[in-house]
Amino acid sequence: MATTTTSLGGDTGGDDRVLATAQQILKSLRTPKEDREDMLLIFSTFDNRLSGISDLINGEDSKSSTDEDLDRFEAAEKVILVDASLSGEPSRQSISLFDPPNDPVEYFSAVDEIIQWMEQLSIASSAGKHGQTIADRAENAIQLAMSRLEDELRHVLICNTVPPDAVSRYGSTRRGSISFGSHDGAIDENLESFGDVSDRGSYRFHERGASLGDDLFIDLVRPEAMLNLKEIIDRMVRSGYERECLQVYSSVRRDALDECLLILGVEKLSIEEVQKVEWKSLDEKMKNWVQAVKVIVGVLLTGEKRLCDNLFGELDELKEICFNETAKGCVMQLLNFGEAIAICKRSPEKLFKILDMYEALRDALPDLEDMVSDGFVITEAKGVLRGLGEAAKGTFAEFENCIRNETSKKPVITGDVHPLLRYVMNYLKLLVDYGDPMDSLLEISEEDLYHFQNDLGGDGSQLEAMSPLGRQILLLMSELEYNLQEKSKLYEDSAMQQVFLMNNLYYLVRKVKDSDLRTVLGDDWIRKRRGQVRQYATGYLRASWSKALACLKDEGIGGSSSNASKMALKERFKSFNACFEEIYRVQTAWKVPDDQLREEMRISISEKVIPAYRSFVGRFRSQLEGRHLGKYIKYTPEDLETYLLDLFEGSPAVLHHIRRKST
Repeated sequence: MATTTTSLGGDTGGDDRVLATAQQILKSLRTPKEDREDMLLIFSTFDNRLSGISDLINGEDSKSSTDEDLDRFEAAEKVILVDASLSGEPSRQSISLFDPPNDPVEYFSAVDEIIQWMEQLSIASSAGKHGQTIADRAENAIQLAMSRLEDELRHVLICNTVPPDAVSRYGSTRRGSISFGSHDGAIDENLESFGDVSDRGSYRFHERGASLGDDLFIDLVRPEAMLNLKEIIDRMVRSGYERECLQVYSSVRRDALDECLLILGVEKLSIEEVQKVEWKSLDEKMKNWVQAVKVIVGVLLTGEKRLCDNLFGELDELKEICFNETAKGCVMQLLNFGEAIAICKRSPEKLFKILDMYEALRDALPDLEDMVSDGFVITEAKGVLRGLGEAAKGTFAEFENCIRNETSKKPVITGDVHPLLRYVMNYLKLLVDYGDPMDSLLEISEEDLYHFQNDLGGDGSQLEAMSPLGRQILLLMSELEYNLQEKSKLYEDSAMQQVFLMNNLYYLVRKVKDSDLRTVLGDDWIRKRRGQVRQYATGYLRASWSKALACLKDEGIGGSSSNASKMALKERFKSFNACFEEIYRVQTAWKVPDDQLREEMRISISEKVIPAYRSFVGRFRSQLEGRHLGKYIKYTPEDLETYLLDLFEGSPAVLHHIRRKST
């Protein structure tokens, strides 16, 4: 098509009207710039004067873009201002940004728009008076928005925190171990401090917490809230409100961890308060602490670290600070209690709980170092670990001193196992279970080595092949045996000395043989002590029954069975009866607590006495036949066997009621 050129005869006023009309047409259509340029090309084919409005169109576009930007700013500002005004109303104060009738997408878009304006204004070298006004409005809007998002961050975190009591499901698997009654390290002459421990199950148990698996974790914040939290945190960080974001986040998460500590049974106590707590209550608090360390470090802090990583993404510095601030409070509370225990008064019953605490913190420390970058916290943790180690060593030394210094002069009247022995063996049986930490803490001193070799008669080379704990246990066992020898001297009756030593050494052997102490001390130790037990049993027979058996010998009765002196025979039977009745009276009160050992002792006595008595009666009974036979031969061999069954039961008895035998 040929271009038509219309001449308007130089009518400039008409030209202006034509251009204005065409411009108004294009503007009123509100079409995109590309479409308007196409329409301009069409118009210009009718009249080349219309090509001149292109500059006007471009100028109009420039103006329209600025206006549109300002319109978007004002719309975004309005969203924030309206929300700020409505949130002040009582009916709207508790409504979350994510709850109807609020539109979180609209609000976040408005915040993004204001942030973009602020970024542009900060780049511009000079904004002029109008630009400064816009900047002030943007700053005001962003302050209102950040105040709103700060509250929203707190609200979403609190409402979506997993209930703290969920942690009580973890660490519930425990294994039992003996807990000892308190005696404040003093062992008095009445030995009441040993009364809490026996072999009949009357001792109490304390629980060692189970190890938590490396793959054990829980969500600390509900997963459906994570996206909303990220949206809030992203806007606060982009707006330069990192500090406020950090303060709100760490404050809420700290409170959650504090509540978890309470549920786990860990209270905020000063060192002075801890030192005033009675042992029974302190024992429970130490047990709770051990579980809390495992759950807090192994589950909760791991979860907190993962939560920080998910929410703060690539903001490495911010998420590190957030995690440190979150974790510091509960970790320091745990460490403060550990420090208080480390400097508490030392007494033997505390050793096992201190070792539990030492192990828990030692095992948790590598994970703590991996997660927490706060040097102060890690230094404190290492210091508390050292303190607990020193407390364990000092407490064990206190236990050793209790054994060495136990010099009570009150014998066990029945010859039974000494309470000290029961206490010590139960203690050592449990101590073997702590071989790992004790081996790392203990070392034998030159003084101990000298004492073992010179005072206790030990073999120094035997110690060289043993672990540090094994060496200390061998020293303690030697100390215990020496102590028993000294206590046996409290008995005037040599037969009872032998029974006392036999009972106690047999108890030692049985406790070692039936526990992990066997691995520590070895079978040679057991065999040697079994031999000693037999020696004590033989010593008892010799000391107790030699006089009675001497009455049943032929020597000194003036001849053979046919011509023996009746007077001498009568004296022999009377002496034997007196010896047997005295032994019965005294030794029914004695006690051999082990059923097997007691039966073996009765058999040994029976094998010595009954054949000799039966033979003697058989040879000389005819010499005493008559009306008074029962006065001298009071018991049959079967009677004696029956009465021997009453020995060593710990129940005194006499034979005055026995019917005298007659023809």
